[in-house]
Amino acid sequence: MSNNKSAYDDNNIFARILRGEIPCKKIYEDTHSLAFEDIHPQAPVHTLVIPKGKYVSMKDFAENAPDAEIAALLRSVAKVAEIKGLKESGYRILANAGADAHQEVPHLHFHIFGGKALGPMLVDRI
Repeated sequence: MSNNKSAYDDNNIFARILRGEIPCKKIYEDTHSLAFEDIHPQAPVHTLVIPKGKYVSMKDFAENAPDAEIAALLRSVAKVAEIKGLKESGYRILANAGADAHQEVPHLHFHIFGGKALGPMLVDRI
């Protein structure tokens, strides 16, 4: 569990989903993670994978999560890609962290995109 509890918002939407207060279209669940469909999909396949622990970002997760929880989350991402039929065609994994990356929910989460050619990752705007 995160040592940065003051930064974690227990009322964020993912915390509420984990508590069962908000429904989700569950794709996969294990002891340490939950995967569900994004409610505003950006691709034919757009699934979110979140740890069940209270982690705001990858930094928080990497510094505070037990090794078993870290391994389980990464395995869950791979498992969900397989469940969604993306193993052969390919997929993109995205995790936003902080304001500059437009992280909207202060709970670590991975987006898995696929189901079509996704194009370049970033548009050169420098």
